[in-house]
Parts: sequence; structure tokens; C-alpha cells
Amino acid sequence: MEPPRKLLNAAGRCVDEALSGTAAANAGLALLRGHRVVLRSDLRPLRGRVALLSGGGSGHEPAHAGYVGAGMLSAAVAGSVFASPPPATVLAAVLTLWQAGVSGVLFIVKNYTGDRLNFGLALEQARAQGVPVAMVIVADDCAFAQPSKAGRRGLCGTVLVHKLAGALAEEGHPLGEIVTRVTKMAEGIGTLGVCLAPCSVPGCVPSFELPPGDMELGLGIHGEPGIKRLKVGSADEVVEMMIHHMTDPSSQSHLPLTSGDMVVLCANNLGALSCLEMAVVTRAAINCLAEGRGLQVARVMSGSFMTSLEMTGMSLTVMRVDQETLQLFDAKTMAPAWPNLSSVGLSGRNYIVEPAERTSAADIAPNEEAGPLGAVMRKVLETVCASLLSLQEELNALDRASGDGDCGNTHALAVRAIQEWLSSHKVPSCPGQLLLALAGLVQERMGGSSGALYSLFLTAAAPLLRGCSDPAAWANAVHAGTEAMKRYGGADPGDRTMLDALWPAVEELIKLQSAPAGGEMAVLQTAVQKAESGAESTRHLTARAGRASYIASERVTLPDPGAVAVAAIFRAVFVALGGTK
Repeated sequence: MEPPRKLLNAAGRCVDEALSGTAAANAGLALLRGHRVVLRSDLRPLRGRVALLSGGGSGHEPAHAGYVGAGMLSAAVAGSVFASPPPATVLAAVLTLWQAGVSGVLFIVKNYTGDRLNFGLALEQARAQGVPVAMVIVADDCAFAQPSKAGRRGLCGTVLVHKLAGALAEEGHPLGEIVTRVTKMAEGIGTLGVCLAPCSVPGCVPSFELPPGDMELGLGIHGEPGIKRLKVGSADEVVEMMIHHMTDPSSQSHLPLTSGDMVVLCANNLGALSCLEMAVVTRAAINCLAEGRGLQVARVMSGSFMTSLEMTGMSLTVMRVDQETLQLFDAKTMAPAWPNLSSVGLSGRNYIVEPAERTSAADIAPNEEAGPLGAVMRKVLETVCASLLSLQEELNALDRASGDGDCGNTHALAVRAIQEWLSSHKVPSCPGQLLLALAGLVQERMGGSSGALYSLFLTAAAPLLRGCSDPAAWANAVHAGTEAMKRYGGADPGDRTMLDALWPAVEELIKLQSAPAGGEMAVLQTAVQKAESGAESTRHLTARAGRASYIASERVTLPDPGAVAVAAIFRAVFVALGGTK
């Protein structure tokens, strides 16, 4: 099994190059020469205050370098991917901060044996050199009902501890007080993760395999398997299960929560979930906490905060807060990876805004008896609808050659919307009103680019038919509609689109402005023939617009389905008005 491909230069250089990129992109960050340490670029404001130092193995970006900045970390130490940094690197960061005049240094360390050992050794070495140093161990994992002697792992809750401790340090509190308060606040943090696919260290194969349809519950952030393998459920089901597991009183690792408690939620992308999935998960978690358990969700973080390379999964962190803790959470920070959150409470907030009242496009036409012209237009619409439905499969087949094969289905949606409307409405005698009603129907029910184009055509044509309906007015209206399609759609005749059928027909219909009495049907018949010839010509055109433009021209040998549909519409109108098939 080959290692998954990654967009890197070399596995051995990826950590150093990533740190360099992070520092180069943020004016508030700097690198400590000779070490994998990211520092605040300006250490002067730290003089006389407690400095915060965190870190661990790389691969969890933006943690931890992304949280270096005023109001959060003073420095972050990085090891190789998923490997704790060596004590010498940690000590170099401590001494740099001490030389800058800080009053002490607080280590914020995730509860992993390697981190405890290496940061612990650096702490003892720093104390031996007279530096006041303390360490807070974050152990927020809720996975194990009965944790081993190693204790609960440190997960994404560590980022929240960075924030709380950073706010206290920014206020100027002494080292001992920060340790006491942060340790107490960390007891109210719980995290649980789930993944649908594992990650892999650069140059290595994944540490475990997941069959399709399975997910791993309770995994760590270093690619290790979880505590349980389950079938993938819906987002709501997975989130409900996770929060139940996190708060189950029978577990020694549970986060105790009581209805009415105020909490902060962090929905954390472990690396490869889409933003769309994360938004769905976030919604599910908010609903589960607020509506399902009666908690006050005060703040929500959603995004990538402590990842596990490209792991396809997420973790949920819940932190129980009071007003004092929430004030620290809201305090300003310059750390580049901290989200720009609102300080407004979220629970009970109505985030649904009612749309402005408007008359539905389908109700524009009056529900009153229409004159003879209304009856004629009804017959035309019924004939057009029947024609397009008969071509549904043919249009789909043509579309499969250059698109997603749904052109006929899309037109059928518009047809059924029009048929439903005709069954419950009288057709108005004013053509302009009818076109506006049809424009609304295709926009709302047809959708896609076709719906937008037809709606544009009808909307632009309607104003020219408000006061009159003679042949010249229809010619001008059709011309105006076509021009609108060209203007907003960006296509021209010859680009292999519906315009190749529409434009030559419209050019012919312009002759209606000067046609002799009784000669209108001859003009319309010629327009139909030109539309059909134009549709057939698309077989030999190279697509320069529309979806077919992304397909190699030699693979597209059939007529454009949109042009065929337009030609069919013209033929149906002609037939409905008394012409021959």
C-alpha cells in the first residue's frame, strides 16, 4: 500500500517549511533561529507579565503556532509530525522569553506521555536556571469510561485553555493565580472525536483502515484508532451519540452538565471535512445542547482549530462557563487562528428573518375571465407544454453528450409548473401580465441556468406587451427578451447554445413590423424553419459558452439540447396558431 499523496516538497522538511510559511504570512509572528519555535514578533509588551508557552507534535495546524499573539500564546514549540518537541527546543523558547523580561512562563501541555516528559524536563532545566516556570496539563478527552493510569488525553480543549490563560496573562495576573484559575476552568471542558477516514503521516501509510460506511468513535489526534467502530449515521445521529457519550454520568471521563448551564461549543474539523459538513454538524450540536439538554449555548466556534493532518472527521468540545470565564473567552486577541467571534449570547436568539412580503409571480395574472386573446394564449401554452414533455427523453439524451443529462427533466419541471398554473388560473388578456407570471414560474420551479435564461427572456419581453399585442409588438418583445439573454448570459450566436436557434428566428420575426395583413403566419413559419436549422447547425459548432464548452469538441457531435428545445417551442406556437406540423 502506497502512502497517500500530499502536496509537500519533502517529508523531512515539511514542518520547517510550514512554520516558515506561517511566520512569513503573519506580521505578528517570528521564528527563533535554529529552533522550531514561533514567537510573538514583538516581545516588549510581555515585560513584567507571565508568558505562555505551548506546543507539541506538528500536524495539528493551526495549533499551536496559529495561537501565538497578544492575548494568547507568547510562543509555540513544534516537534516533528505527531512527535513531541525535544526539551532543548522548549528550553530555548523559555530562555528567549525570560531574556525579554517576562515575570514567569506557563507551559500549557496536552496530556500525552511524550509531551509531559519533554516539557517536564525543560521545565526542570529552566527552574535550575532560575526561571519561574509552571505547567498546566490539559486532559479533556471524554472517550474512555475508565481511563488508564495515563489519564485522559489532551485534545481540542487545549485551544480554549490557551485563550483563557492568555486573557489572564494579558490582564497582568501572577503565575500562581493563573495556574490555579486555569486548572479549575479546565475541569469544565470535555472533547470527543469521530472520523470517517484516518490520516497518514507524510511518507507513511495510514495507521488504521476504515471500511466504507464505518466510523471510528473516540479517536485521538495522532491517527490512533478510537474506542469503538460503528456504522456511519446521519449528522444529527452522530452528534447526538457523541454528546450523550460525553455527558454520560456512568463514565469517569464524562463532562457533568445540568440543564440551564451556560456553555461554549467548539465544532472542530479534524482536517478533511468540507465547510458544508461542518456547518451541518455545528447546527446539530447547537440543537442537541440547547433544545435537547436545555443548555445555554453562549458562544460557538466552528472550523479547523486542532486538526489531525487530513483526517476526515471532527471533534466536539464543550466548555462549561460562568460570566467570569466568558469574559476571558471574549477578551481580544491578535492570534491569527483565533476566530472573530461575536460576544452576543446565542441561546434563544431568533436567527430567522422573515422575507419582505411580495406577490408571488404566479399570482400576477388576475383570476378573472379573459377575452379571446386569453383563450388563444392558453392553447399556445398547452401545445408548447405537450411538445416539450414529448421531447423529455430526447433532450436528456442530447444533454448527456455534453452535460449532466437533465435538460429534458429541467424543461419538464417548467412544463408541470405551467400546467398546474393553467389549471387554477384564467389566462389574462394582457400578454405582458402573462409573460411576467410565466417568468416567475420558470424562475421558481425550473431553476438552474435554463430557468434564469427563460425568466430573463420573459421578464424583458413583458413590458413591450403591456399596452398592445399586435404582431409588431410581439416582434419587439421577442427581440428585447433575446437581447437580455445575450447581455446577461454572455453567449452569442455561434457559441453552440439555445441562441443559435433563437437568434435567427428572432431576426425573421422582426419582419412582422412591416408584414402585410394576413402575412404574419408566413413570417412565423419561416422563423420556425430558421430556428430548426439553427438548432441542427449546433451539431457542427464548437461550444464557446455553457457547460459544453468544458468538453472536447470532438466528443460533442449531437445538436445542443437547449437549441432543440427552443426550436420545438417555436414549432408548437406555430401549430397552436393554425400552422401545419
